[in-house]
Amino acid sequence: MMAGYLLARAGVPVAVLEKHADFNRDFRGDTIHPSTLELMHELGLLDEFLKQPHQEVRELRGVINGHTVPIADFTQLPTRCKFIAFMPQWNFLKFLSSHARCFPAFQLHMQTEVTDLLIENERVIGVRAKTLLGEMEVRADLVIGADGRHSTTHMRAGLKLREFGVPIDVLWMRISKQPDDPEQSLGFFQHGELLVLLDRGDYWQCGFVIPKGGFGEIKTRGLPQFQDDIASFAGFLNERVAELDDWSKIKLLTVQINRLCDWCREGLLCIGDSAHAMSPAGGVGINLAIQDAVAAANLLAEKLRHGPVSVEDLRKVQARREWPTRVIQRVQVFIHRRINGRSSGGKNSLPIVLRLLKWFPLLRQLPARFVGLGPRPEHARSPSAVQFS
Repeated sequence: MMAGYLLARAGVPVAVLEKHADFNRDFRGDTIHPSTLELMHELGLLDEFLKQPHQEVRELRGVINGHTVPIADFTQLPTRCKFIAFMPQWNFLKFLSSHARCFPAFQLHMQTEVTDLLIENERVIGVRAKTLLGEMEVRADLVIGADGRHSTTHMRAGLKLREFGVPIDVLWMRISKQPDDPEQSLGFFQHGELLVLLDRGDYWQCGFVIPKGGFGEIKTRGLPQFQDDIASFAGFLNERVAELDDWSKIKLLTVQINRLCDWCREGLLCIGDSAHAMSPAGGVGINLAIQDAVAAANLLAEKLRHGPVSVEDLRKVQARREWPTRVIQRVQVFIHRRINGRSSGGKNSLPIVLRLLKWFPLLRQLPARFVGLGPRPEHARSPSAVQFS
């Protein structure tokens, strides 16, 4: 959606194809980082964007082996918004698509599922899609694959994927929220296990880290034991875990970290999870995908106004975005080696790095910059062909 918005803003005719009838997918990433909020300011959308329902978090804290530890302080970042905004992703997409529709060059096709690529003389020239009215073909100078970790576009293009082993999966669920519940925190860590709580206003979106492939064993132990496991992390939920009275209320996210060796071929560019699936750690996935979209528009918009772009042009996008992707994925792999959903003993002490964060507030700016801005943050430099008063 961001790539479509920016290209249409530059006067490039663009069609965004969305296979669902709406954007309401539960348990999607919803952490809008300061880097993304800065982009919204650069596009003149920030004030209106912040009128959408959201929560603002200026400091990330974790409860680690019983100790409350401040981890990241965003209040000193060199950005206009010195906080993370928690906003349901469907609201973000609705907001962005409503503004994209203001551009004559923008089209949004809902309930249009891409099923294959159109390839001619080794060049991707468009896509084949399934709609309510039957099959259709959409031809284009460039296809941008932004269709997630189970990407049809990169599979049909034959692009090779490099997988990085991840020892965890995540169970997502809802538990009601009470006015006297504690404030939003990064999560509750206990001996290699983790419970994340995201404030959705009237309920908590809960993420419980489990060993890879361990959901079957948890089901075998039964719902009462699972409820007790949740309550053992966050005691204030003790009276509400009974809301999880059916396994259908608990959704499994199979965590992946992977990256395409080549993000493009003639006529096709993959970005976001289609090019590099990220772990939920740090909530960086949506923001990294947006950075890809901005870089693509910065590098390609002017040329696309006049016709197709070469594969050399597309490789410049990968060259720009691959290094920050590699850095973040390495950090995520490092984190998962320590948070793996398995108990690592009964110690209640804090690792030395977390002790330093607790003792020296200045150090909290380092994780804040890494999470909030990321390596090589992008800025909107693509042209604007349409001006609004």
